[in-house]
Amino acid sequence: MIGRVVVIGVGNPFRRDDGVGPAVIEAVRTQVPAGTLLTVSDGEPGRMLGLWHRDDEVVVVEAVHAHPGQPGRLLTLRAEQAEQAGRAGRAAVGSASTHALGLGETFALAAALDRMPRGLVVHAVEGADFTLGVGLSPAVRSALPELTRQVADAIREAHRTLGRAGEDTADG
Repeated sequence: MIGRVVVIGVGNPFRRDDGVGPAVIEAVRTQVPAGTLLTVSDGEPGRMLGLWHRDDEVVVVEAVHAHPGQPGRLLTLRAEQAEQAGRAGRAAVGSASTHALGLGETFALAAALDRMPRGLVVHAVEGADFTLGVGLSPAVRSALPELTRQVADAIREAHRTLGRAGEDTADG
């Protein structure tokens, strides 16, 4: 199977800063190469695992809580870091997630089920306001352009990786 680039915006746009994942998906929609799968998820582990295959390169965008926090601070984690945080119950993207089970737990489950994608990167922003309502807090709104740029760069890198992987396979 040939891998895809899958970009998942995790969050709920009706919980203020939790809507940053879906907002980034909309922002990059016109900037990504053809063949990029853009999707939004509520973060439920079973649905998340169904969004990718083992040959895929996956980019996840999420808002996180941190205590003490620095709203607007950007974080980048690779699969191994997120998976280890989930197994250890630490707040890297595990318990810091705004969802019942964090991404760390989702990645640990994926690893246990041999369902981890080929490559995975999480781009997160520390949120300030997760109450009901629409609109990002000023700190997260200020971070949105840089977060969007980082995600767009990660998407291009994922396409390059898959291109190289395909060439390596064809050569030998």
